[in-house]
Amino acid sequence: MKTIDELIQDGVEGKRVFVRADLNVPLDGTTITDDGRIRAVVPTVSALAEAGAKVIVASHLGRPKGAPDPKFSLAPAATRLGELLGKNVSFATDTVGDSAKATVAALANGEVTLLENLRFNAGETSKDDAERGAFADALAGLADLYVGDGFGAVHRKHASVFDLPARLPHAAGYLIATEVGVLKKLTDQVRRPYAVVLGGAKVSDKLGVIDHLLEKADRILIGGGMAYTFLKAKGYEVGISLLQEDQIPAVQGYLRRAEERGVEFVLPVDVLVAAEFPDLKTKAPAHPETVAADAIPADQEGLDIGPETRKLYASKLADAATVFWNGPMGVFEHPDYAEGTKAVAQALLDSPAFTVVGGGDSAAAVRLLGFDEETGRGFDHISTGGGASLEYLEGKTLPGLAALED
Repeated sequence: MKTIDELIQDGVEGKRVFVRADLNVPLDGTTITDDGRIRAVVPTVSALAEAGAKVIVASHLGRPKGAPDPKFSLAPAATRLGELLGKNVSFATDTVGDSAKATVAALANGEVTLLENLRFNAGETSKDDAERGAFADALAGLADLYVGDGFGAVHRKHASVFDLPARLPHAAGYLIATEVGVLKKLTDQVRRPYAVVLGGAKVSDKLGVIDHLLEKADRILIGGGMAYTFLKAKGYEVGISLLQEDQIPAVQGYLRRAEERGVEFVLPVDVLVAAEFPDLKTKAPAHPETVAADAIPADQEGLDIGPETRKLYASKLADAATVFWNGPMGVFEHPDYAEGTKAVAQALLDSPAFTVVGGGDSAAAVRLLGFDEETGRGFDHISTGGGASLEYLEGKTLPGLAALED
């Protein structure tokens, strides 16, 4: 895989360099609520601009239906990227149309532009190779070189991720190089004990990674909504908690395999419950009750791990040499159910381990709760791609990484 430094060394001055970034940031209207993914691509864009390239940044945002939709416009990202770069970033109001062509043609050496949301064109996500290829051809017409730096999208076989690199000389940006280097430390170069913390809503989203990690990890800690399927698999009453009944046989199989292989599976011993889901807009007090994990009332819903579980999980992370965490422990967006996620974050910070936060809601949670990687409090790495990280750890081939291989 060619590096961006090698690309720059070969000479990029005056050349149009297409940077596939991941600027899929959360928005409240037109206000960016977490700019972590924009900050992550700044080193790559800065290096290319400083080397005299004409930089064309492109990304997706949300899930528009292959047509323009104002609520998914990348215009706010162009403004924020310009602030972070300390220079104006022009904005094309389409992807391969008149605005994109004119905006790119107007670039001087060292200048940067951002194209409108790639998913406004149906060819970006099409399953039809010809339709996807036609869009990639149009994008290739805007550029001379390609740099892949959108790690959060590399598990997608999309035109700008998979097809476009085949049409242009290509290299991996700094972010992708960093992400892949970190993931190798979780797969090929693991220091032990290796602990994995998995949370989030659905156990079905994590089955593949659990299956793979049973061959790699020393202990696996489970929290979030997915924990209640595990508790049900052990025969516990889970009330009206989030539950995937159809996954119980698979979960029971994983618990048996873990016992056979000597992998420690750690489940909640107590949880916070309430009769209804909290109001995440008003953040009105929810007044949860703490109950044992095997004593959830039939009319109550589990919404966070309890205080004894927080202590237990901290103790299981204290002596780890490597920790991977993906998924919050509860409904962290509400202050009454944020303590479990906070406790795991703090345990990682207190641990001497190599610590990786695996993107998605976990990354959003640590920033929302005040654990930002730039404060110096320090996780070793906060990934920009939750889904991509999980698929890499499952041992899958990621289309966007395969496309960057020479």
